[in-house]
Amino acid sequence: MEVTDKVCVVTGASRGIGLGVARIFRERGMKVAGCARSEPQDPLDLFRSVDVTDLDAVERFRDETVEALGPIDLWVNNAGVLAPIGMTRDADPAAWRRLMDVNVVGVYHGARAYLRSLRATGRAGCLINVGSGASTSAYAGWGPYCASKAAVDQLTRVLAYEESDTETRVFCLAPGVVETGMQEYIRGQDAADFPMVDRFRQMHADGKLLDVAVPAEAMLKLAFGPARGDGEVCLDVRTLG
Repeated sequence: MEVTDKVCVVTGASRGIGLGVARIFRERGMKVAGCARSEPQDPLDLFRSVDVTDLDAVERFRDETVEALGPIDLWVNNAGVLAPIGMTRDADPAAWRRLMDVNVVGVYHGARAYLRSLRATGRAGCLINVGSGASTSAYAGWGPYCASKAAVDQLTRVLAYEESDTETRVFCLAPGVVETGMQEYIRGQDAADFPMVDRFRQMHADGKLLDVAVPAEAMLKLAFGPARGDGEVCLDVRTLG
């Protein structure tokens, strides 16, 4: 598929999956604007320090991207956090709320900013929210994360309905267990806080973690490949080949 000179936004682009997909998109010839609260390890076509919980900041970033790179063809809401990990009964309420603000409100802000710009210009595009298998599989110790990703799944379904009168594509993609700094953080947890930690350690030892190229190529397929005809919008990367 031809993606040269397509314009993409990736939130949470300073590390992990966000940085990985941004790198791959640029290698494929796309123009990439990234944002995060910390600086990226690689230079992008445009980068801004943005807190996705700040709607005004997200909208300014959108406007700067369009001015510098052109209309946005793909917006990836990737920014997210996993902490706090631990039993829900012991969780710090402020940290719990912060996770929900980043993982859910941040996705809403990105979706709102992008979809409003598409409506205003009469263009179609693709919105991809980065989900997780934790949206449907409960893990003790991951209370706020599981809840937030379930919310992102359902929000994506709503957005897909709401944009169904346009050619805009809306998806939530669970990227699989990708080898990133977040996985290192998970493997370093105490079993008292995350009882299933040994499963993730074993997956790493067995070489079963995915390369970031897997979700990156899946995103390109969803955004620029043949339109899906099955109506599903919340997808697992393993189902896309």
